[in-house]
Amino acid sequence: MKWRVEDTEERAEFRAGFRDFLGSVLPAGWMAAIDAGDEDAFEAAREAAQWNPLAWTGTLGATGFAAPLWPREYGGLSGETWMQQVIREELRHYRLPLIGINLLGVGLAGPTIIEHGTEAQKERYLKPILSGGEIWCQLFSEPGSGSDLASLSTRAVRDGDEWVVNGQKVWTTIAQFAKWGMLVARTDPEVPKHEGLTYFICDMHAPGVEVRPLKQLTGTAEFNEVYLSDVRIPDERRLGDVGDGWRVARTTLMNERATLAGLSLDPASIMGGARKDPWQSFLADIPHTSDPVVRQQVAQFYIEQEVKEITAFRASSARLSGAAPGPEGSVNKVFNAEYNQRRTEFAVTAGGPGAVAWAPEDNAAEARAHSFLRARAGTIEGGTSEILRNQIAERVLGLPRDVEVDKGQPWSEILRN
Repeated sequence: MKWRVEDTEERAEFRAGFRDFLGSVLPAGWMAAIDAGDEDAFEAAREAAQWNPLAWTGTLGATGFAAPLWPREYGGLSGETWMQQVIREELRHYRLPLIGINLLGVGLAGPTIIEHGTEAQKERYLKPILSGGEIWCQLFSEPGSGSDLASLSTRAVRDGDEWVVNGQKVWTTIAQFAKWGMLVARTDPEVPKHEGLTYFICDMHAPGVEVRPLKQLTGTAEFNEVYLSDVRIPDERRLGDVGDGWRVARTTLMNERATLAGLSLDPASIMGGARKDPWQSFLADIPHTSDPVVRQQVAQFYIEQEVKEITAFRASSARLSGAAPGPEGSVNKVFNAEYNQRRTEFAVTAGGPGAVAWAPEDNAAEARAHSFLRARAGTIEGGTSEILRNQIAERVLGLPRDVEVDKGQPWSEILRN
């Protein structure tokens, strides 16, 4: 079942217009094959087109459809929330990237710059985000400051019209490919930790920036350590006021949670052009589906998938009706991460011996193992499930906050790692 708000006449017209756009830029036969459920025809169209997700990012970004809520003058549509919902429904249906390779630029940096940036910063940075010409990363977490981000120790000291930055960041996604980084650094150590932070736009190719990829269980290296040694950042790349970095960072973090809440492990979420519908791909990886125990577990995953979709539908419905976003973002992020872990673990278990050893040409087995290993990060990245559960407890259930032993203390006096 596909959960979505029934179209009004205005929404139906917008949806038809977006489909017309897709028909004008997608390879011949792509949309018709998906609508007909013809996997062979879709595969033929995909192969003939030599699908290039990076080129697709630029195609979509040039239209305003990539970020319909952004102001029109910066590459968006100055649109309403329902427009974004319609676009994402159609992209998902036609197996196209919801955001693309520049996930952090479109989902995090762009909204933060729109809310807190100067006019010159908006003019400089926003359109290259949508075109995919400038990739962004997030320089927030540190070895001693993860869940308690405000305790970070990377220092920025003013030197005339520049800031000199020294410190270390970690778990920085795609830093090795990024042009710009969203950087939070401490500019005043003599005030409480939340008050002494400032937000910067860091050139990832500047002298003193060293990126060291971290090899993961999957064999890939999407996360990195980043060392900052006397890195000079012009004051014109400061986002927001000096000392107001925590407020700016919260905008980024709220957008991060919303961006990752509905992100699944299927290739269409990031790169597009998936050969099969994600649910059908999952079923294809499960042997012995005639076994009643296996069938029962598959049915349970389908139920959970529908629960997730209903929760996302409720959140979308509330926004479409003009209500303020509720707790669904945090709830869905926790559920989605743990659901992906359960689902991929079952796929590996059901694979039996073929889940731990396979022939070099068995791409399906390799993909199954990769998805299982990659899902381990889901409960950590974008806010750990433990921290999100604390927030749900406090802000939804009304439970008391944890004791803050360092509340009101200057950062320089706080005991830390």
